[in-house]
Amino acid sequence: MPAEVRVPVSSDADVVTARAQGRTLAAQLPFSATELTLIATAISEVARNIVLYAPRGEVVLRLTREEGREGIVVTARDEGPGIEDVALALQDHFSTGQGSGLGLPGARRLMDEFELESGPSGTTVTMRKWASRRA
Repeated sequence: MPAEVRVPVSSDADVVTARAQGRTLAAQLPFSATELTLIATAISEVARNIVLYAPRGEVVLRLTREEGREGIVVTARDEGPGIEDVALALQDHFSTGQGSGLGLPGARRLMDEFELESGPSGTTVTMRKWASRRA
């Protein structure tokens, strides 16, 4: 598998594909089975938001090596209307739709790093998970 995978997202089937591709890519690094599940779940959450709130988007998955550590970077970009209040959207149980309001805050908790940028032409979420060092 290449070091970067791009998954166009516009349907529920694409969410499943992004999740599976992310898990497969991350499995190349020394992540535990639990960590792989956390990564896949975070990918599902951000990809599902694309389906719910934007006409289309993309999830970009890539392996990274920085400062002696290895990890996966997940970037979810959409062409939706943007998030009016990012701070509010990152609070548990806040939702502008029919969801539980745990997607973005949940994804943030599951990953080691989480950044969200949003404007009238779309939203970009960038998340990183670092593999634990193993002897």
